[in-house]
Amino acid sequence: MSDLAMVLVLLGAAVVMFALNRPRMDVVAVIMMVALPMTGVISMSEALVGLSDPNIVLIAALFVIGEALVRTGVTQRLGDWLTERAGASEAKLIFLLMVIVAGVGSFMSSTGVVAIFIPIVLRIARNARIPAGRLMMPLSVAALISGMMTLVATAPNLVVHSELIRQGHSGFGFFAFTPFGVPILVLAILYMLVARRFLAPGPMPDVPARIGLANWVEDYSLAGREHRLRLRPGSNLAGKRLDALDLRASGGINIIAIERGSRFRRQVIHPRAETVLQADDILLIDQRGVDFDLKAFALVHDLIALPVTGLWFTDMAQEIGMAQIIVPSTSRLIGKTVTGARFRASYDLSVIGIKHGTKPVPESVIDEPLRAGDTLLAVGPWRAIRKLTDERRDLVLLDLPAESDEAAPARNRAPLALGVLALVVVLMVWGIVPNVQAALFGCLLLGLFRCIDMAGAYRSIHWQSLILIVGMLPFSLALQRTGGVEIAAQALLDMLDGTSPRLVLAAIFAVTGILGLFISNTATAVLMAPVALAVAAALGASPYPFAMTVALAASAAFMTPVSSPVNTLVVGPGNYRFMDFLRIGVPFAVICLVVSVALVPLILPF
Repeated sequence: MSDLAMVLVLLGAAVVMFALNRPRMDVVAVIMMVALPMTGVISMSEALVGLSDPNIVLIAALFVIGEALVRTGVTQRLGDWLTERAGASEAKLIFLLMVIVAGVGSFMSSTGVVAIFIPIVLRIARNARIPAGRLMMPLSVAALISGMMTLVATAPNLVVHSELIRQGHSGFGFFAFTPFGVPILVLAILYMLVARRFLAPGPMPDVPARIGLANWVEDYSLAGREHRLRLRPGSNLAGKRLDALDLRASGGINIIAIERGSRFRRQVIHPRAETVLQADDILLIDQRGVDFDLKAFALVHDLIALPVTGLWFTDMAQEIGMAQIIVPSTSRLIGKTVTGARFRASYDLSVIGIKHGTKPVPESVIDEPLRAGDTLLAVGPWRAIRKLTDERRDLVLLDLPAESDEAAPARNRAPLALGVLALVVVLMVWGIVPNVQAALFGCLLLGLFRCIDMAGAYRSIHWQSLILIVGMLPFSLALQRTGGVEIAAQALLDMLDGTSPRLVLAAIFAVTGILGLFISNTATAVLMAPVALAVAAALGASPYPFAMTVALAASAAFMTPVSSPVNTLVVGPGNYRFMDFLRIGVPFAVICLVVSVALVPLILPF
């Protein structure tokens, strides 16, 4: 058996396994990495070359940048904006999502855009109770179409541009692709509004709702005993430290949080002994004593009582977290009160509720001795709550509310995260440094500004997607080395002899798309650009419509999950199978072919 035949057999086997979805796609990729060197066409070192590919490192770095946007609350705000604008309309949501993704992707890596938007889309799908599969495919399609918008939007555009210059022609302008990308985007939106019905059909499956803050507020009767008090400008509490006031000892008052206005927004301060109160501060207090007179206390200290309901805790979920904690039998806190255990000083949390078994303690919780098996309801910053996961001896974290999934632990650093993202985009757009260097620089800055920590950075990387891409890259080298690509190119030239220019464009688009089924769209552009220019020269035609057709076809990689890293990234979150991409991608690729063949000669005459 010839080398080319062996490579084609392995390629066919991989496609069959992808179609059957057995084994997992990343396992198939590893199998191919092991099998290809056995043919003798490439070495094991060459099979592993994808691990050092800058694009793989770039994708990993963009995952980290996306996670930083999640941790700082940027994705939540964007998701809220999209949900607010779309309302209950899934169609409007898809429209806005695709327009934004295509717009952002016009100026940065489409792979990076998908990595950043995946957590946004997952959150929107969860909140709107829409299956994620209905939104992930529109996300990937819009990201691929963003490559048809500007010169720097995707690598294949730059490959074709460079080939034009290498052969002595002028390259494409920055917005030369836009007249083709915009109509295709419009058609894509209309197409996805219909095709979404074939993605995760049916309503969102019913799943048991997780306990939220509102449930705990009701269980522990917080709404009836929590109070918010604003300090008037003349309050005698203003300008004093909390440890000097000692409100807990004098009035049995436990300050849970302090709302304080800043230049741009109100922030929540978690009280400490050295905290100094200011005029217009709002104190959230917890008081269980039966003798407490709220009106008298407010009058003495010149305070204004403000309403507080269970919804207040839900609204402030980004700033104030809650957790249920169990006191194990090994705890050194047994027999101590919350005050005696110095709970706030030790854990940076306030205990506002205690249950002995299933019965809440009705009186002041801060003076109640703790017992083995008690359940504590603690309030405080999310970072302090998450630290309890490492605690095993004295306290055991029992449960977190549903709101913890959406809490942004570094919310106040959102401007820094956006600034770093803008810097990375500028570096990529202007080509000041290589894209991967710009992304890694952004990761370092995000770590420096504490927008993300190392543990979160490693967790954010979707290793399954990276392994799939790495495992399929060696096929490009194997096909080139065995002459498979040259054979295909020569066959195309022979087939096109005497054919009309428009049919030539259609054939180039089709061949580019077919090659893109098996090798990356960037590699496809590298291989097809010189072929397309040679065909143009043979026909005595302008090279630009042929070069543009290759670029558009390389971006129209909708047909399989391995056609582009963009597709690969949404496989897991969308719970897609290989056939989902064939069913949705092939018809739209045909639509793109028809639109390209119709528009390209009009805008770039032969």
